[in-house]
Amino acid sequence: MREDGWDDLIMRVESFCCEYDIIMPDMSAPYKKSTRACEQNITNEHYYRVKTLNTLIDFQLAELDSRFTNNSLEFLILSATFDPRDNFRSFKREDVCNLVLRFYPHDFTSYDMFALDMECGYFLADIQKDPRFANTTTVSDLCRRLVESRKSAFFPIIYRLICLVLTLPVSTATTERTISSMNIIKNKLRNKMEDEFFDDLMVLYIEKVIIEKEFADSIDNDSVIAKFEVSGPRRIRFS
Repeated sequence: MREDGWDDLIMRVESFCCEYDIIMPDMSAPYKKSTRACEQNITNEHYYRVKTLNTLIDFQLAELDSRFTNNSLEFLILSATFDPRDNFRSFKREDVCNLVLRFYPHDFTSYDMFALDMECGYFLADIQKDPRFANTTTVSDLCRRLVESRKSAFFPIIYRLICLVLTLPVSTATTERTISSMNIIKNKLRNKMEDEFFDDLMVLYIEKVIIEKEFADSIDNDSVIAKFEVSGPRRIRFS
């Protein structure tokens, strides 16, 4: 975005301004702070590009560096190769192979790596010309449409890798939730279970908590109160 994203951003801003009849500032004109010209004698483009956009990018990068480890950032960058937006513009064969070598070396054999390299050579051209993938916007949508179109059978190694990437939300659940789940599952009466069985229970428990939270968020409080009121006479009304 810092190096080559400015022109595309300006084009989108100009299109937005034209659509809603908004005056677009002249990027080559001197930047004015309030009603007076800026003492630094810079243009509007310099102000919005260097002092606003680049500063915001630096702030976001600093926040990412403080929140994620280098391994997590590398994983996010490499897994972004499956981003289907802009007609799979981000897809790169080398990123796909590096993703496997770096994070899933025990899940793929040497033969799988050879097959993966072959699949990457045909995957992009095949998906881009298929209208069923035209409006795909997320990796989960890509995975679902691969199954619906039965292309998961033509690209089984890529499909398996995408499924592994989609397990990230479960494997990176918040530390607080994980610790509390561990205390509930492996208590004093069940402190000798095997690690493999314990891992399976952890995944099931966290998934259960996530599903229950989504269900609870979908319930309207007013409907619960109304149902409770009509269930019997009350001393006071809730609404």
